[in-house]
Order: sequence, then C-alpha cells, then structure tokens
Amino acid sequence: MTMPAEQPAPEPGSESVNTPRAAPVPYAPEGTPPGEDGHDPAEAPFLGLLAVGAAAEEYERPVLRARAGGASAGRLAALERAKLRALRVRAELEDRRRREAELSALYATAHDLAGLRDLDAVLRAIVCRARSLLGTEVAYLTLHDPSAGDTYMRVTDGSVSARFQQLRLGMGEGLGGLVAQTARPYVTDSYFHDERFRHTRTIDSGVQDEGLVAILGVPLMLGSGVIGVLFAADRRERVFEHGQIALLAAHAAHAAVAIDTANLLAETRKTLTELEAANEIIRDRSAVIERASDVHDRLTELVLRGGGVQDVAGAVAEVLDGEVEFTEPGAAPAEALDRSRADGHAVRDGADWVAAVGAGGEVLGALVLRGHPALDPVDQRTLERAAMVTSLLLLARRTAGEAEQRVRGELLDDLLNAADRDPRLLRERASRVGADLDVPHVVLAARTDGPDGGDDDAHSHGADRRRLWSAASHLAATRRGLAAIRDGGAVLLLPLDPDGDPTHAASEAAARLGAALHLPVTVGASAPVPAPAARPAAVADAYAEAGRCREALRVLGRAGQGAAAADFGFLGLLLADTRDVHGFVHRTLGPVTEYDARRGTELLRTLGAYFACGMSPARTKETLHVHVNTVAQRLDRVSRLLGPDWQTPARALEIQLALRLHQLSSAVVGDTGA
Repeated sequence: MTMPAEQPAPEPGSESVNTPRAAPVPYAPEGTPPGEDGHDPAEAPFLGLLAVGAAAEEYERPVLRARAGGASAGRLAALERAKLRALRVRAELEDRRRREAELSALYATAHDLAGLRDLDAVLRAIVCRARSLLGTEVAYLTLHDPSAGDTYMRVTDGSVSARFQQLRLGMGEGLGGLVAQTARPYVTDSYFHDERFRHTRTIDSGVQDEGLVAILGVPLMLGSGVIGVLFAADRRERVFEHGQIALLAAHAAHAAVAIDTANLLAETRKTLTELEAANEIIRDRSAVIERASDVHDRLTELVLRGGGVQDVAGAVAEVLDGEVEFTEPGAAPAEALDRSRADGHAVRDGADWVAAVGAGGEVLGALVLRGHPALDPVDQRTLERAAMVTSLLLLARRTAGEAEQRVRGELLDDLLNAADRDPRLLRERASRVGADLDVPHVVLAARTDGPDGGDDDAHSHGADRRRLWSAASHLAATRRGLAAIRDGGAVLLLPLDPDGDPTHAASEAAARLGAALHLPVTVGASAPVPAPAARPAAVADAYAEAGRCREALRVLGRAGQGAAAADFGFLGLLLADTRDVHGFVHRTLGPVTEYDARRGTELLRTLGAYFACGMSPARTKETLHVHVNTVAQRLDRVSRLLGPDWQTPARALEIQLALRLHQLSSAVVGDTGA
C-alpha cells in the first residue's frame, strides 16, 4: 500500500503532532452553582483520579455511576465537562513526564559521551543510545567523506546484513543522502514507497537485505556543516512522532559535539605523537651534529699539532663507534674506490663504507669504515670530511718530504762537488735532516735497468729516474742518510755500522729499490768512508768507485744486483781507488796463511810450488823434496780451507795472483826448493 508522502519533520522543540489542543472550556456551565470553596463539585471525583494517576478508562466511572443513580441532565453534562478537563490535564502531565524522561536520558547521554575519548567508542555509544532512546530495532550512523563527496556507513547496531554495513550514499541518494544534502531531518514510515528521495539499486538492495521499512534520519551538524547522519529504523511500518524526531535530533546535536571533541582529541594525540617523533629526530640530529662538531674539533686539533693519518683514522673510529682504516690505493676495493672518487662522496661497499683520499686527479688511498652498513648522512659527511683532512695531511707530508729530499740532495751534491766545504757547516746542515757525517758511511750508485737490460725511450726513462729518486730519497730518510740524482741514476750516502759490510748495503739497496720500482735496480758500493764531514773529497772518490762497481755488474750480466769492489776478486783492484793489495791477498789466501801461522805448516809454499810445476803433484814433490802422499795431503788441506772449487780456472788465477802479490810484498825471500 502506498503511504502518503511525509512532510519534513519539524525542528527540535516543536509541539508533538499527536497531542490535541482543544479550545478552552468554561470553568462551570451556566446555571450550575459552584461549591462552597468556589470549585465545581463535578470535578471532585476526577481530582482524586488525577492524584493517584489512574488509567484513562477510570475517568468514565464517575459519569457511569451518576447516570446509573438517575442524575439530572445538568449534572451529567457537568461531569462530562469535568471529565474532559481531567483527561486534558492527565495528558499534559503524561507529556511532561515523558519530556522529563527524555531530557533525563539526553542529560545522561551527554554525560556519558563527555566521558569518552576514543572516537570509535564515542560513535558506538551514540548509535546504541539512539536505538535505546527510540526503542527501534536498528540504529546506524554515516559520516561524510570530503574527498569522495559522499557519506559512508561507519557504525551500526542491530544490523545483520554485510551489504548494508558497507553502503555509501551520495548526496541526494536515499533518505540519508537527502538528509546530508539538505541538513534537515527526514522520516518515512515505508521506505520503498516513499518517492521524496532518489532510489538507487545499490542503496535499495542494502536496505532490502537488512529488511528496513520505517526510517528516521537526522543530520549531525557541526556549525553550519553536516558531518554525518544518525538513523533509527524498524523492520515494520511505524510512525515516528514529532517528539521522537526532536529527541533524536537533540541526541544528534550532543553526538556531533562529542564526535568533534573526540576528533580534536585524536588530532591532539596525533600531533603530540608527531611532536614526540619530531623531538626524537631533533635529539638524534643534535647528537649527530654534536658528534660531527666533536670530530671537526678533534681533526682540527690533530692538524694543528701535526698528527698523522692513523691519528685521523683513530679519531673518526672513536666518534663513529666503528673500525676505521687508512688503506693504500692498491689495498682498497677498486670498484668502490672508483665510485667514491667519481662521486666525491663516501660509498657503501657491502657492510663497509669507502671514502676516497685524493688530490686533483691522484688517488692517495682510502678511508674504510668497517661494519656500519646503515650510516647516518651526517656521519657519512663526517667520514668524507676525515678523508679530506687525510688528503691534506698526506699532501703536507709529501710537500715536507719533497723539501727534505731537496735539502738532502743539495747537501750530497755539495759533498760530491765541493771538497773545500767547511766541515762545521756540513755538520750543521746534516743535523737538520737527522744525518751524522762523523760516522762511517758507504756511497751507493744505483741505476734502473729495463727487462732487456737496456734503456727505454726518453719519456719512460725520465719517469723511471723520478721514481728512482723518490724511492732512494725514502730509503735515505729511513736510514738517516742522503740521496741525490746524478749521472742518470741515484747516489746514496748511508751510515755504515762499525762491523757493516758494503756488499750487504749494496745488495739490500738493490732489493728495496727494485721492489719499490718493480724494475731491476743495479747498485754498486764503495769502500767505507770513515767521516764524510772531515774529508768531503773522499765522498767524490767513493762515488766514482761505486759507479765503476755498478757498471762492472751490468757488463758482467748481473743487472739488478748489488756488489762492492771486494766482490770482484782481482778485478776489484782495478775498480777500487785504494788499490788494497793486502786486502785482496787476505781475502784470497787468508785461511791458508792463518793456518800456516798457527800450525807451522808450509801450505802456502806448497801452493806456490804446485802452480809453478803446472799443477802436477809428481813434479811438486820433486821440487819440495817430499813424498807425493805429503803433497796430496797438503792439497787436500788447502781444499778444505779455500773450498773445493779453488782449482777452477777463475779461482786458480786469483790464487796465483794473490801468491805473486804476497811474494812481492813480503820482505822475506823464501827458497822454493827447500
């Protein structure tokens, strides 16, 4: 059955449509005498009924009793008028009691809502109280979605349909959409027969699934805007009275305030949470900035007091709470080092961070932070700043080293070029670079040799010479000596221990310089120079001797080795400036002469006769007038003293030359036939 269209519900506070308002009735009909107290006697029975709150049907009994008792028509008319006035008073009293109950319920609802802080709890309380206030089967609430421009189902109470609980209502769609659009209450006692609002398949399907028929919707107003709609509904036809509409509207007004308060509290809590998070971030940033400032101060202090690369790594490791290591270019991860050099920033390499240390286009090394895969940007910048400080320290050290190398080279050049330098000035200049020219030194002459033993092209040879000078200067600095570039090679003046050996010094220098250059380096050594400062001219002579030894090594095919004049046997007499005949004889025949001196034997005389007889034992025994077994025994003793190779052509030549020099230098002429 199609129900008549409902008119928009009145605003809250309007009179109930179900309460009749009759015209005022005269207090007493004409001709009826009043009682002694001025009141109509016919009202007395009804006043008693009003006093005890009797039911409406009880008000008929006084009229029925009077009619049964044969009362006059005037009396019966007076009783009817009194009855109507009493019923009107009773209705007014019932209406007031109902309003008091509704107001009490609203006050209780407002009190309950004021105590809630969580938005979900507020919304659930609003819907449950709306259902309780109006005694409906279902109550629900939709909220406005500003981004979508519609309202969506937020909370339901008494609902059983999942489709209904997920409804969205566009502006003007369904009863709820009309309420949200007009901001006015709307009510219908039969939803599907009401044509005042636009029906949609989606909304009607949801309402049908829920089985709703009578629906009342009131807007949730906040200021002049609608934030949602509150509904009360039944699954049967029902007429919602004006008082009920007003009651739900008043409840919605309280609910809107409660929702706004809960939203404000939620936003406040969210803001506080965000502020706490921001404060935590600020504290973290402050701590990071403080660490960065601390490392900046420490690095500045290190630079000012002349700290080294390892001091920088240690300071950064302490600040970043990790292990920081400075590595040479060849030891750092190549791919990460290239990326860091190209980007100008520290880059991640697995669980480590690599910051290139360089100047211009040259890579000097890298700072590697180990075990920090998640590095803060400020800490990353700290590592990069430390890499910059490290590069400055390395450049400063290189500059200082190059200056020191020039000083060392100039001093050695003066020793080689100017034999008349003041020894006192030489000692002062040497002390500034940590050298002591009053102790024995050895002069070393070094030169590079390519893989084929010859010179490379001019450019490559020049680069090798610069590298040789750098390596030689480093070796001289570590040994507290001097180094310079001279005659296409390097010359070194290194201190020699009292029991030091020039041959060992040359061999060690050849090995170290060759390893530094990755090329063969040939080194010749001079005889010891006792005190270069006292005899500067001896340094130039020693350099000439070292140069001859170096060239002899190259001629003999021993490039990349080191040797002194003493290592060349009798050729050393030609290479050395001192012509140390006694030393040559001692190195060649020393064990034999010492044996003869201790035992009183004639091994040296037997050797002379043996070589003089063409190395024939039979002829030697005739020359010495001894048995051939004696000659054999003596030669066997010589083998044990000089080594089993003493009869090889080269050794035999040196031994014969030493025997001859020994005979010439001896003041005693022996009888070789004795």
